[in-house]
Amino acid sequence: MSKIQRIELFNVDIPLKKPFYPSWISGYPQLHNRFTLIRLTTDDGIVGVSAGVSFETERQGLGKLIGPYLMGLDPTDVGKINQRLKEVSYLGWRNSWIEPAFWDIRGKMEGKPVYKLLQEREEEVKEVRVYCSTGEIQPAKKRLESIDKIRELGFKAVKLRVRSATMEEDVDIVREVRKRVGDDFGIMVDANQGWLVTIIDEPPRWDLGRAISYARECERLGVLWLEEPLDMYAYDDLSALREATKTPIAGGELSAGWHELKIMIEKGCFNIYQPDATFAGGISASRKVMEECLRRDLGFSPHTWTNGIGLLINLQVYAAFPRKTYLEYPYESPGWIPASRDAVLESPIVVSPRGTIPVPNTPGLGIAINERALRKYGKKFYTLTPFRLAVQSIRRMGLKTTLELAKKKGVR
Repeated sequence: MSKIQRIELFNVDIPLKKPFYPSWISGYPQLHNRFTLIRLTTDDGIVGVSAGVSFETERQGLGKLIGPYLMGLDPTDVGKINQRLKEVSYLGWRNSWIEPAFWDIRGKMEGKPVYKLLQEREEEVKEVRVYCSTGEIQPAKKRLESIDKIRELGFKAVKLRVRSATMEEDVDIVREVRKRVGDDFGIMVDANQGWLVTIIDEPPRWDLGRAISYARECERLGVLWLEEPLDMYAYDDLSALREATKTPIAGGELSAGWHELKIMIEKGCFNIYQPDATFAGGISASRKVMEECLRRDLGFSPHTWTNGIGLLINLQVYAAFPRKTYLEYPYESPGWIPASRDAVLESPIVVSPRGTIPVPNTPGLGIAINERALRKYGKKFYTLTPFRLAVQSIRRMGLKTTLELAKKKGVR
């Protein structure tokens, strides 16, 4: 049985070529693509990788907390892995982003891409359609200029961001884009109301009335779905909104895990569920949501607005879903482009003229790290091996206690 024998954590900081103003943090100029990268190695040399978004180096002390929880684990025991990550969360850390690294190892052990581990029947998927997910709230004139470029890149659908002071402005941007692209081009809309961030500016807060009125405008404009139109925990209002409009309602991206997503499903909050495996309970939770969406005839399209590693993780999950529509592809030129988003990957994830991206069919998650780029943009801040763990334990608790604890773990 393989066991985790080495844990490495890196702070990664990739400068953006131009400032990016994310709609989910009103007024904030983002100048870097930052994330924490974890690399797990088994005793037989199999490596698993994952990453979680960060703003600074806030996870600097994480290794000392999670190291003892993860060291020595069987990387295929998903139940125990998620139990350990749950135990760590009791101390305030939500670390679903770590779990995909274990799936990466399992896929490599079995010689299969992760999506085949998630499918009911193994079927090869070579590519999936993606929509251009913009990230900024822009006036209609500026957005129309970017729409032409988006279409030239091959996209067949776009997601617009709306959160202006008035509903009229939010309707106007969709109306103008619809005029420009015609009826055959897909439009989605994200109101970013699910988890408001007010550290810089105070964005408008939608209530049920405004959400219903806007959703009905979206009906007239042929919007494919309206995303995060209300607070993520406003379960009853979300259910009422879904009943009040023909526009499909989408959300669930940053839920804490299956326990929250299960409530959303049971209350009928959304037509389309969008768990992000690096936020909402890992690949295991996304798989449960996917299975429920199939059973209840609901849509499923994971959130991917993180980094290139996060995009590849959620791509594997989405590839396992048999009823595909569009997967999110984060893109907002000139600030958020593949060169910056995917800088530590061997090659950027590029959209084809057909509006698709390839699904890696190599074993695991298909994450190929460019070690030179990782050295350039990343700084390793934690390494743990069994020897280091033993030394740390002896220094803290003494040899006798360390041996007793090791004996107890060995028996288990």
